[in-house]
Amino acid sequence: METPFSSNSSGSPDWPRRVPVLIAGGGPVGMTLAALLARHGIASLVVEADEGYCAGSRAICMSRRSQEIFGWVGADKPLVDKGLSWVGGRSYFRDQEVLHFQMPSEPTQRYAPMVNIQQFYAEEFAHKAALAQGGRVDVRWSSKVRAVRPEAGGAQVDIEAPDGAHTVQADWVVACDGGRSTVREQLGLQLEGTQYEGKYVIVDVVQKTRRAVERLAWFDPPSNPGSTILMHRQPDDVWRIDYQIRDDEDPLEAVKPENVLPRVQSHLSMIGEDQPWEPLWISIYNAKCLTLPSYRHGRVLFAGDAGHLVPIFGVRGLNSGLDDAGNLAWKLALVQQGHAADSLLDSYSSERVQATRENIVYGAKSTEFMAPPNHGFRLLREAALRLATEDAAVASLLNPRQSTPVEYVGSPLNLAARESAFAAGARAGMPAPEARLRGVAGDVHLTSCFGAGFVLLHFSAKGELPKDIANLATAGQDGPASVKVIAIASQGEPAANMLADELGQARERYGAIEGSAFLVRPDGYLMGRWKPASAADIAAALKPFQQQLAVAAPHAS
Repeated sequence: METPFSSNSSGSPDWPRRVPVLIAGGGPVGMTLAALLARHGIASLVVEADEGYCAGSRAICMSRRSQEIFGWVGADKPLVDKGLSWVGGRSYFRDQEVLHFQMPSEPTQRYAPMVNIQQFYAEEFAHKAALAQGGRVDVRWSSKVRAVRPEAGGAQVDIEAPDGAHTVQADWVVACDGGRSTVREQLGLQLEGTQYEGKYVIVDVVQKTRRAVERLAWFDPPSNPGSTILMHRQPDDVWRIDYQIRDDEDPLEAVKPENVLPRVQSHLSMIGEDQPWEPLWISIYNAKCLTLPSYRHGRVLFAGDAGHLVPIFGVRGLNSGLDDAGNLAWKLALVQQGHAADSLLDSYSSERVQATRENIVYGAKSTEFMAPPNHGFRLLREAALRLATEDAAVASLLNPRQSTPVEYVGSPLNLAARESAFAAGARAGMPAPEARLRGVAGDVHLTSCFGAGFVLLHFSAKGELPKDIANLATAGQDGPASVKVIAIASQGEPAANMLADELGQARERYGAIEGSAFLVRPDGYLMGRWKPASAADIAAALKPFQQQLAVAAPHAS
């Protein structure tokens, strides 16, 4: 375990001379990564230019996968308690409903498909979770990364802080410093892709409402002819309203209150929201489909908007950034602790670049519908909307395709040799499916067992566990190299390390049969499956993550 940071005699933390991981950027991705690393035993220094949490709603929709990631560090309960969950939405062409969609959901699931919550709350909950991880996270506000000088064994980072200039040696630097990343600029890297011209004004207003929590969209509404308007309810009686402006409108003029408030009032009046309201925050946005070709550059890694920018439509921005953090944390911890070669981090880049490219494909389609880039796209959209008013079958074309976890097709970590033995169920490279099981203390959601080390699920009728497979468990360990073995029975009473699959959800979703086993990575992704299970095969699959390499030297604070 990495040594926690020390403080000087006055109680104010000194600037460390060297750190295992320096995280540039203390937004939700940087804070979540720090919390996850700390849970895996790795200390980090978070350097954030702002003096505190962000202003305005910014990214507001947290997916089920993001809620799971927050759950790994104990930040899910405040998120779910404060946020507003939802399962679907409606779209209107002018004043006629043309789509009512619902995302997959069921009462037995652990989390709702989406939770609406302002980004500053997500930052707060991730920050508090990071600070609760045994003193392994040092957060420095009002401090800016000014220079990054990569070296063979890490990087030197120059920081401008309220108490002066500092240089910190880091074994690893992770850039989570947003779309205008200083770290990316320092390395001379360029994002590649497409930037769209269509612009949206974003407004937070406080107004009481009884309207259901769902995603709402209007195309060419009578309240704002020619525009597109999105609305989401948020906590604290806040509406998040996004509306498209004309191509010939000056963005600086478009965000002035005297131009924003009449448009908002017109729309609120149109939909019957007549309670008093006031604006809280106004900003402007245009869609970008951009990514770095690689998220690893020696000892410098990129996550979140520093590595990729995807459109807000389908809420893939923050959610993909949190998935970056979930993917990276366990791999970086294994490398830093000497359990795996640093080539493991190449899989972080390949998997997450693939995910970004998939998000960009869907995001580009959504953007071309929500903000048509030219006259031809506008004509096609209007034709689809008009048809949807007459033919319900056309409505599926209007579905916004909300963010879902990506399957890591072709990942170097996938153990695909035994895939042909299975006719159905989750494949290697897919998120391990959720299932509600019964444990000795009551109901257990299977995803609550993930997020620390490796988890081996073994299926049998009565939960009988072969001795050689039981011996794969690493007793007393709680790091990313640890292995927990869980027996899943289709009948009988649950016991220690055994869960009863009374609803049959796990057996069906994993495609399990008697004696089969499934290896889940620390980030909740399925790595391999065996039918029948062989302890020797499973041990061989785990060997690259349980080596004893040369561990990095201790770090002075």
